[in-house]
Amino acid sequence: MASNTATLGNLPSGIRVCTTFPDLLYFPEMLFGVLVWILVACTYVLPQNPQGYVMFVSVFCFVLTFIWMCVFTCGGHNNKSSWAAADFVYHFIATVLYLSASVALAIVTLSVRTGTILQVYQLDISAVVFSYVTTLLYFIHTVLSAHRWKSF
Repeated sequence: MASNTATLGNLPSGIRVCTTFPDLLYFPEMLFGVLVWILVACTYVLPQNPQGYVMFVSVFCFVLTFIWMCVFTCGGHNNKSSWAAADFVYHFIATVLYLSASVALAIVTLSVRTGTILQVYQLDISAVVFSYVTTLLYFIHTVLSAHRWKSF
């Protein structure tokens, strides 16, 4: 079982990134983000603008989360308070981006529910659900990162 108390006041590095909260959330954030990315890419929905924004957010957050996780895994943060603050800020921004993308995706999905193929509509619903799950994961990571930053 992962321990939250091990990360209070210090930032994990190496293999501890895979065993402590909130850093354990990197993997599900990336997994659900990729699922959103794939599901949105599989569908053709008009208008494309909200779908393009959702794709941008999912790809952008996936790449940055992967880089962020690599920095922590390699120990590039040197256990400084500024990195704890940066971790909080990054996850807050990712939460806001995913929330806005989730709302846009839900609105587009609701607006095209009639006159569309059932399978495409089901893919869109799945993308909306996974988008909100990803938003929730980033939000939880933001709250736990804020707690770690304040206790640093």
